[in-house]
Amino acid sequence: MNSTDEKHSVSIVIPVYYAEQTIKRLVDELVASLSGLYSLEIVLVNDCSKDSSEEICLALFHEYPHMISFYSLAKNVGEHNAVMAGLNHACGDYVVIMDDDFQNPIREVINLVSFAVAHDYDVVYTYYEKKEHSLFRNMGSRFNDLIATIMLKKPKDLYLSSFKLLRKNLVAEIIKYDLPYPYIDGLVLRTSESIGKLKVQHDPRKEGKSGYTLRKLVSLWLNMFTSFSVIPLRFATLLGFLFAGVGFIMGVVSVIERFLNPGLPAGYTFMFVFFAVISGIQLIAIGMLGEYIGRIFISINKGPQYTIRKAYRAGKIDSG
Repeated sequence: MNSTDEKHSVSIVIPVYYAEQTIKRLVDELVASLSGLYSLEIVLVNDCSKDSSEEICLALFHEYPHMISFYSLAKNVGEHNAVMAGLNHACGDYVVIMDDDFQNPIREVINLVSFAVAHDYDVVYTYYEKKEHSLFRNMGSRFNDLIATIMLKKPKDLYLSSFKLLRKNLVAEIIKYDLPYPYIDGLVLRTSESIGKLKVQHDPRKEGKSGYTLRKLVSLWLNMFTSFSVIPLRFATLLGFLFAGVGFIMGVVSVIERFLNPGLPAGYTFMFVFFAVISGIQLIAIGMLGEYIGRIFISINKGPQYTIRKAYRAGKIDSG
């Protein structure tokens, strides 16, 4: 670590969800390893876990009252919304976002901060030689990476890891977004091109299981689609033109065939399948348009990103 790192304050934002088996040990090790190196702040955001995560986070706040901030959300809002809650209350020159599952070693936080300081990046994403996730989670990550490359014009060699570092100036811009459907990486990519990459270790999960389900992954992808890109609508338009062209050509061919061979049987089955496909595409396009309109409606009505039920900050307790 460079000696210049000591001049900076570091906030670590951890969204907590069903982490009763890991969060105590994670915070203890973060404090033991990092409190002597930086002016350290740890921001815990409990995303309405139904296990004992709330009580454990509260006990950690009382154990480290000048280092821990703890925010208890009134409703489960998902990882990105919970992270936004943390970013809105993080005060460090550099903000590290990390999961509560202990799959990122503590020493990698030190490497991340040193790398960002040395190269003066606004954001540093981590990447792994091998990801110790389940097959389902890894497939979801690859699909998310592909879609982000198309939708957000993400560099192909950049992996959008949840373990990353943001500089204070970038955080200040990100938290200006106050609509109900944040996608952190979309906000990062549209705000800055000063992006670094750092290879880190990824350990196997030792306790618990991933909170990401298929429903949550689909919700995340929809956030990416509808909040930061209109490509799906353009694709639906192009698909409509394509099938309209195909339909016109088929109509011309049918007229010619009937003219050349009046006894040729009409292709009822083919036409039924064709119109069924067309109807399906129309319904998908309408549904996609409805998703955009619905999110616009909710945004106009100022649906909250999150609601803080209780806040515990440096010896001060605020009830929401």
